[in-house]
Amino acid sequence: MSDGRDSSSVLRQSADREQLILEHIPLVRYLVGRISAKLPTHLDQQDLMSSAMIGLINAADRYDPSRGVLFKTFAEQHIRGTILDELRSYDVLSRSMRDKYKRLERELRQLENLLGRHPTSEEVAGALQLNLDEYYELLDDVHVFTFISLDDSWDGDDGSQLCLADVLCEPEAKNPQQQVITMQLAEALGLAIDTLPEKERLAVTLYYNEDFNLKEIGETLGLTESRISQIISQAMVRLRSRLKLHRG
Repeated sequence: MSDGRDSSSVLRQSADREQLILEHIPLVRYLVGRISAKLPTHLDQQDLMSSAMIGLINAADRYDPSRGVLFKTFAEQHIRGTILDELRSYDVLSRSMRDKYKRLERELRQLENLLGRHPTSEEVAGALQLNLDEYYELLDDVHVFTFISLDDSWDGDDGSQLCLADVLCEPEAKNPQQQVITMQLAEALGLAIDTLPEKERLAVTLYYNEDFNLKEIGETLGLTESRISQIISQAMVRLRSRLKLHRG
């Protein structure tokens, strides 16, 4: 008798797992599409899809609804993690890129402290001993890192993580600890965004809040996709720096 009940429970759990996976395949496609749009064109999107599906399956295997976290929120973190693992295998998030990013962030923060305001691109380029074209090339180099960072995340008690994208994007149901963290970060982030130069503020708002792509933002601001990418990259460096100060 108990064997029958155990068997029925296993079958039900298996069916629930398959249902979770099937229902969230669109989430996999969405996340891969969002991330691949920011990556070099030579990277294989199909490889990212395969990795993302592994993340979704792992999430379905590990999900515990009793913890009060939506599966979509839980799965998204696992999917992002497996995509990042795949990107690391391509050396997209290489040490040299991290070093370039940290140097840029350090110089930008020092200039902000010195000037008491956001420095211009020309001022940052000068501090880095680069001409403006070389500085824009640097922003292109660190473009991926400004969007897909392994460092700026906050661990929750349930093992899930919050990152800058979670705060910028529309809110999901979270556990109480995550809600508090998100509210604190959202408040600090909102203040930081308000202080951004006008084009950076508008580009970030359109990209994250309105879900515009780079081409659409470029058309709105009368700039090329490449220039919009650089503007958002520079804005993200500023915002991450502000959030690090907030967390410290």
